[in-house]
Order: sequence, then structure tokens, then C-alpha cells
Amino acid sequence: MKQIPIGISARHIHLKPEHIARLFGEGYELTVLKDLSQPGQFAAGETVAVVGLKGRFDKVRILGPARNISQLEISRTDAFALGVNPPVRESGNIEGTPGIKIVGPKGEVELEEGVIVAARHIHFHTEDAKKWGIEDKQRLRVRVETDRPVIFEDVVARVSDQFALDMHIDTDEGNAAGLKTGDVGIIVD
Repeated sequence: MKQIPIGISARHIHLKPEHIARLFGEGYELTVLKDLSQPGQFAAGETVAVVGLKGRFDKVRILGPARNISQLEISRTDAFALGVNPPVRESGNIEGTPGIKIVGPKGEVELEEGVIVAARHIHFHTEDAKKWGIEDKQRLRVRVETDRPVIFEDVVARVSDQFALDMHIDTDEGNAAGLKTGDVGIIVD
């Protein structure tokens, strides 16, 4: 049985270094609040506000370290509240996506693009993928057994020797299936 730990991913933002500088001040370094499931990744102590056409969210957690692009990952419910219509995309694929205003303690950034609903995905360490015959970008089906059982379709396999085994879904998906971080799914094909 191919069991996968599940992590529920709440709204969060990745920032490139120049945007961190504009929002928090030149030379600012993010602080580690908590390590995440992926090696070297962390929830930063810092948060920002994001402002859309209809609404605003304060205290949006920054995930570190700094990235080569700035990207806001939200659920479909969050998108309605903000007044944006982002596509479902893999992380990093932001071309043609809506933008958003980011407000920090020292300044603001107006992103022209970068808002997505993250595609559900599984991080596989290379060895786990090899053991189970999984290839990078392969689309998988994952069953969860809860009070509201679901089979998640089109779960993207992301394979790297930098990853630890973990499936990521957003809060809407987790709530719909009655899941919480730490629950497990089973790859069915």
C-alpha cells in the first residue's frame, strides 16, 4: 500500500528578495517561526497583508527562504473574498495569473501576476518515487478514508532529492474531505 502523509496548506506567500526589502526594509532577513515538512523550508515569523478588489487578508504567512518569484497561494474561497480569479497551477507557473497588492510594515508591492490556487501535489524524494515507480509530473489518484471519503484526481507528482514525502492540498480540499494535517492518503493509481 502506497500511503502518503497529507499536509493542509493554508493561504501563504513566497517572496523574492527585492520584495522582502521593499516590504520590510533593505537587508531584512526572514526569521524562522517553524520548519515545514520540506527540508530547508520554513514558516517565517513575518506576515503581510494582501489586498484584492473586494477584500483584504491581514497576517498572511510568508514561507521561506526567499524565492526567485513572488507568488500568493490561496484557496478558491479566499479568491472569492479577495475578488480575484486565479487559475489552478503548479507552484512557480504564474504567467498570465492575476496580481495583488502586498502591504508590509515598511512599504507595498503591487504584483502584476502571481496569484494561484495551488494544484494538489505530492512531494516525492527520488528514492520514494523510484521504489513506487512514480515519475516527475505524473498525475496520480489518491484515496482518503474519512467520514467524507474522497478520491483526489490529477495529483501532480513532484520528484526531487531535495523533497520529503508529503501530499499538499489546500484548506478547501481538506475541509471538504474532513482531513487535517497528518492524516494519510493512499495512491490508487
